[in-house]
Order: sequence, then structure tokens, then C-alpha cells
Amino acid sequence: MKKSRFLSKIASHLVALLLGVALTFGSLKVMSSQAEPLLLSSPVNEQANTIALQSEPNNSIPASTSFVGIAIARTGPAVVRIDTERTITRRVDPFFDDPFFRQFFGDRFAPEIPRERQVRGQGSGFITDKSGIILTNAHVVSGADRVTVTLRDGREFEGKVTGTDEVTDLAVVKVDPKGADLPIAPLGDSSQVQVGDWAIAVGNPVGLNNTVTLGIISTLERSSAQVGIPDKRIDFLQTDAAINPGNSGGPLLNERGEVIGINTAIRADATGIGFAIPINKAKTLKDVLAAGKQVPHPYVGVQMITLTPELARENNRDPNSPLIIPEIEGVLVMGVMPNTPAERAGIRRGDVIVAVNGEKITNAGQLQSIVERSGIDRNLQFQIQRGDRSVQLTVRTAQLEGLS
Repeated sequence: MKKSRFLSKIASHLVALLLGVALTFGSLKVMSSQAEPLLLSSPVNEQANTIALQSEPNNSIPASTSFVGIAIARTGPAVVRIDTERTITRRVDPFFDDPFFRQFFGDRFAPEIPRERQVRGQGSGFITDKSGIILTNAHVVSGADRVTVTLRDGREFEGKVTGTDEVTDLAVVKVDPKGADLPIAPLGDSSQVQVGDWAIAVGNPVGLNNTVTLGIISTLERSSAQVGIPDKRIDFLQTDAAINPGNSGGPLLNERGEVIGINTAIRADATGIGFAIPINKAKTLKDVLAAGKQVPHPYVGVQMITLTPELARENNRDPNSPLIIPEIEGVLVMGVMPNTPAERAGIRRGDVIVAVNGEKITNAGQLQSIVERSGIDRNLQFQIQRGDRSVQLTVRTAQLEGLS
């Protein structure tokens, strides 16, 4: 039976508005190290090797005159290494623990297998407040039993994860400064960033502490669907500054040393394509995560793709196609999840969403953005094309559970 070319395109373009599963990037790599690196720099006092802007002149070490050196002098001390430990419990087939089996075979076929093992990971972060608030990625600290925060000057603190949000891949770690004077990273304004602006990535890639790379902002508002992570709700900054495992959670700086983004991922099948969460997004969620509260994420519960008249015609010409689709522009519903607002409202597979609250819908990202901005328990008026009929449905948004 001939396979629909349209269905093949669906497989590559499917966007899940509901699904918030574990971080699966496909050809994307989240930039934290989930195993002990082969090479780790020992925590050493490196303040003597860095000239902060407030420092007294040092005749033996000239202050940097490059904008990169000045930017790092301003923000570098606030960038931290985050080491995590978590316990993994391994399941062993009960057959091998059976006394009868062991009586006859001993441990030749069933050696003692440890039921638990420790998994170590490493990432980066940066201090945003004198009280010890640190911003990082959720995938750096999710599931961690122990978090250790190390400053560039070698000071070490026990960290507590106060909140994580898998949908935006943001997390807050809190340390007790115990009277210590903590350096703070100045936060910039990511809405002012332009393509071509300088981008400075700082972090601890592959265990090489305090690494700095330079590039530019390659593009703005790269949607998570375009990046290949449709279960996220982020419009990334794209940069060609080198980002590697262990950079996750570290800051992306502008030429003034202000944080404009949080380094998160790279394309595994390319060179010089990295992604950072805009700092303005983190600003809106930082206090919520620091307080341990749930981040609001409205959802309706449909799986969808952007529909064009060309795609619809290609599908409709295929005699094996399971759906005849209106040849219009909009968002095609590929699936309705059970027990969701969409199901309760009567949305069906094969519906084409053409407007919400009177706003014309042209792509799946636009629809997702409208739902995200709407808030929880808000009524949205969906205009739907169902075959040759136009249908009006009221969908009441709900909180996307299980990810905050």
C-alpha cells in the first residue's frame, strides 16, 4: 500500500501542545554532563588571575583592554559550577535471587549486582542575588539528591533545588552564603538583543572550569518546535558561540558583561548552532521557582501541525490518505488527548483551527503562544473548519500538570 507523503511530513512536523515528557532532543543535545568527566579542574583560587572592575591596579598582571576581558571581569566571578549526584535503583530479575537457583548454580550465572548506583552530573549556573539565588537549567539538577555549588574562587556551598520547570527548562538553586559576600551577575534585557550582536558563553564544559567562548547572535526567537523539542515552550536565542556538555545553565553575555541568555543546547548534527533561553523569560519565572511554586502553563491538549493549502492538496490526492482535509491555511488537529480541555470542548481529529478569539491562526507556534499567554481557566473561542462546515467551540484552558 502506498504510504502517504503527507503522513511522512506529519511525522517530521508534529508539534505536541500537551505532551511534556522527559527532555528528548533528538538531534539536539542538552549541555550538561551526565557522567563524571575524564578531566576535571580542581577548585583553585583563580581570583589572582582575574582583574575585576573594582580591583586595585596590579603591576604584574595588566588589566584586559578587550571588551571580552572586561565583560568577564564584571560577570565571571558569579558563574558557578554545579555538581550533582543522584541514586539510580536497578531492577534485578527475582529469578536470580531465588534460593533454589543459587543452591545449584551459585553466583556463576547471577553475580551480586548492586541494587543502587550513584550517577554524577555537572553543569553551570550564575548567582543573581546576594542571598544565594542561582539560575540554571532544569535538566542540570532534575532528580538530584545532592547539589554542590563551586565558585570560581574555590568556595564551595551545598545547594538546594527550590524549583524546576521542565516546560521552560529553568531551575533555581539556593545556597546559604553564611555571611559571605557573593558576586552577582548583572542581568540584561534580551528584548534589546539583535542579530549580529556579540555573544559570550561562560561555563564549565566537559569539566574544564571557567571557560569562555565568543560568537554572535545568529537569530532571534527560534521556536522550540523549530529546534526539535516540541514539548518545550521557549523561543530561543541562537548563537554560534561554542557550547559544550557542562555549559548548560551558564550565562550568555553581551559585550557589556550582562546576562542575555542561559546556555541550554546545541544541534548534535551541526557545528556552531547553539541555543540559549532569553534572560527575560527567566526573569519572569525566577521568583516563582525560588519560592518553590508551580509555574502556570495553560494547555488545551491537542497534537497539531501547521497546515497549508499545498499540504492539504497533496494529502487529498493520495487515495490511501485516512483524512480528507480542507485545503486552507490553519492548524490541523492530528490528535486529541483524553481527559483534556480539547476533548471536553468537542475538538476532533481532522479539525482545522483557523482562528482563536477572532485572531487568524496561520501556524502551530502561533496557536501555542496564544494558549500560553491566555492564563489558567480562561475561555478561548476556537473557530474550526470541519470538512465543509465552520464550527465555533469554547475551550477552557487548564494547568499542564506533572512538569513543574
